Amino acid sequence: MIFAAGLGTRLAPFTNDRPKAMVEVAGKPMLQMQIERLRDFGFNYIVINVHHFSEQIISFIKANDFGVEIKISDESGLLLDTGGGLKNVKKFFQKDDIFLLHNVDIFSDIDLKHLYEFHEYSGNLVSLAVKHRKSTNYLLFDDNNTLCGWKSYKTNSMIISSERPSYDEMAFSGIYMFNYEIFDFLKKEGAFPIIPELLEISKSQSIGAWVHDDNFMLDLGKPEAIAECENYIKYFK
Repeated sequence: MIFAAGLGTRLAPFTNDRPKAMVEVAGKPMLQMQIERLRDFGFNYIVINVHHFSEQIISFIKANDFGVEIKISDESGLLLDTGGGLKNVKKFFQKDDIFLLHNVDIFSDIDLKHLYEFHEYSGNLVSLAVKHRKSTNYLLFDDNNTLCGWKSYKTNSMIISSERPSYDEMAFSGIYMFNYEIFDFLKKEGAFPIIPELLEISKSQSIGAWVHDDNFMLDLGKPEAIAECENYIKYFK
């Protein structure tokens, strides 16, 4: 699944007349970059959620053959946030499926096959790609890389789902792996964020970290990040 429904307010003015997913990086829409990347790693079935300027994404998908099956989860009527957006795609997956969820505005050189294989054999309900990097918000993990909390230096707030003597602070990289059973634990309806739900779920289920400290990763949510990404592509790709 690709999260592509966000308003992209941090990317204004680029998103004044288009969805974030259609903002170009090095001459190519973010959404196209993600579809091709997933395809190149062997994914052949992709669900994309849409809301902001949704018709542009739908038209783009219809006009291009990427060699993969693509389904649209239409949130045009109500933006469901990350948790609601995830819950809304249950109908597109089947029991026992393992699926990856990728934010459309994340650029990285992460080996997605490695992440998939890690999750498959981890015993986790959810695996989260995380990195030791500077951020305002952090997920907290114990010595076994099990999720046990969240901390914001921006708001000076913290949520602890499991008390531990100490916590390893790592920033989330916008890529998740889920077992189909995740849908059994999403109890809220309508629009809601996923991280608070994952923290609650972590009290009873294994949610683990996949640490990728050696990988390049950029959040393309701001205009200056677009320029940085284009420089990376120019010199290192």
